[in-house]
Amino acid sequence: MNVVNATRADIDGWLELAAEVEYLFGPMVEDPQFIQALEKNIERKTAFCVREHDGLPGSRLLGGVFFSATHAPLYKIGWLAVSSKARNKGVATALVGHLLQLVAVPAEVSMITFGEDVADGRAARNFYQRLGFIPVEQSIPNGPEGGSRQIFKLMMTNK
Repeated sequence: MNVVNATRADIDGWLELAAEVEYLFGPMVEDPQFIQALEKNIERKTAFCVREHDGLPGSRLLGGVFFSATHAPLYKIGWLAVSSKARNKGVATALVGHLLQLVAVPAEVSMITFGEDVADGRAARNFYQRLGFIPVEQSIPNGPEGGSRQIFKLMMTNK
């Protein structure tokens, strides 16, 4: 399972993936801001994906993630989604593992995921906690579907 930089040929695959998770993230496929963010991350080479059967650009996506190192040593995972048919098969682990290899330690990696009240987001919360991310008590706005959100952080140090 290869994590690769997304290309413009992958945009349709990203939008297909986004359509699957809109019930959790809110409207994206028709949202010009999401499309602009996708294109910007592709151009900056900060959009990573796993393609079905490690296919060529334009192949169906199993998962995708945006990553920001703009404020290093403070890094941010901006958006991560895995296709329903690829869940629990190591796609998210491969994506986040790839990102963590890009981090220069010492560093802090943060991301926003679902609050405890979002039943369909519990798997994501548990996933990040298994990787060592810790929930931070900080008030942030609810997601577009109305569910709460929470910041999670991972402190990375030299061993």
